[in-house]
Amino acid sequence: MILALRLAVVVLVLGNALLFARSFIAPAKSPDAGRLDQQVLPERVKVTVFADPPARVATKDDVQPAVHAPRVPETCQVWGDLPNADAEHLQRLLSEQFPAFKAARRVSAETTGYWVFVPPLENKEAATRKTAELQQLGVQDFFVLHGAGPNQYAVSLGTYRTEEAANAGLEALRAKGVKSAKVGERKGKMINSFEIRGPQEQAETLREAVLALLPKAHPTDCAKGKEGQP
Repeated sequence: MILALRLAVVVLVLGNALLFARSFIAPAKSPDAGRLDQQVLPERVKVTVFADPPARVATKDDVQPAVHAPRVPETCQVWGDLPNADAEHLQRLLSEQFPAFKAARRVSAETTGYWVFVPPLENKEAATRKTAELQQLGVQDFFVLHGAGPNQYAVSLGTYRTEEAANAGLEALRAKGVKSAKVGERKGKMINSFEIRGPQEQAETLREAVLALLPKAHPTDCAKGKEGQP
């Protein structure tokens, strides 16, 4: 029994001695060794780049149809033969009470006849010399316009109701040797005309308002060729 116990002690001592000797012969492994083994090598790294998906091309099914506002029916009426005073009243009525309507105003001078005349001369002395020349040619029916205006110092050689009669008078004067005379229109009072376009639903209201303001005025429809124009 004692022999067995001694043998066990010897074995235990020898085992401890062997472990102690091994610690000097084989050094302990570094704790960072495992981390080094787990590191990723840069030359083995592959970077994958994912491109953006291609943009979607719109198709005809994606395009929404344009929505157009319904066209408002329009009316067109003409108010003509208006003197200047009446034209100003109508213009004011449209701007103050009917802004939805657009008006085109035309102004013209009424032709009351024709005349044969020598165009305006530079001054009174030039007009006097011209009348002396006319008398030498046998022309006695004339007079000089002395009043201020575009025809000052013109020499009138006769007035006529029609253009044909004026041209006949001119030919008679040329036969006598008068070369500077010509035919022109005689203008009277200024006449205004309005072409008014706007919403049809207000056309009758506008007509009644104009007639209340200008009882002698008479509207007419625009020409059919112009009715469809915007």
